[in-house]
Amino acid sequence: MWSTANKRISEKSAYVRDIDVERTPFKVGCRRALKLLCPNCGGDCLFRSFTRMNEKCSSCGLKYEREPGYFLGATYVSYGWTSVTMTAAYLILHIALDYPNQYVLPPLITYVVLFPIFFHRYARALWLAFDCFFDHSELDNSRPDDDCPPSAGEPPITGNPN
Repeated sequence: MWSTANKRISEKSAYVRDIDVERTPFKVGCRRALKLLCPNCGGDCLFRSFTRMNEKCSSCGLKYEREPGYFLGATYVSYGWTSVTMTAAYLILHIALDYPNQYVLPPLITYVVLFPIFFHRYARALWLAFDCFFDHSELDNSRPDDDCPPSAGEPPITGNPN
C-alpha cells in the first residue's frame, strides 16, 4: 500500500511539474514589481510595512520567500543599480560638466549610502519578478492537487497511507 501511495504521489508531483503554467510576460512582471504588487497576478501588495513582506499572495498563493536567503539576489539588483547610476552621475558631473571632485563626491557618497535603504523594497520585488519569469516551478507547485487526473488503473488515495 505504501509503495503504491508513494508512486501515486510522485506521479502527481511529476504531473504538476509538467503542466504548462502560463508565464507572466517579463515587462508585466517588472511593471507590477515596480508598483510593489505580486509579479504573478498583480492582485496583492508585497509589503505590509516598510521592511516586512507578506508571506504569500492572497490572490494567487505565490509564496514570496521561497527559502531562507532567497532575497540575497536582491542585493545584487540593488548593488548593480546603485553602481550604474552612481558611475553615470560621476561621469556626467566630473568628466562632461567638469565639476571638481570636492563638489561631486560628497553628494555621491550620500547617494550610495541612502539610496539602497529606500530601494531595497523595489530590489526585492524585481528579484521576485525575475525569478517568477525565469523559474516558474513555484507557480506549478502552488496549484491544487485536485487538477491532477488519477493514474490509470489505480484507485485514488484516501486516508493515511501508513
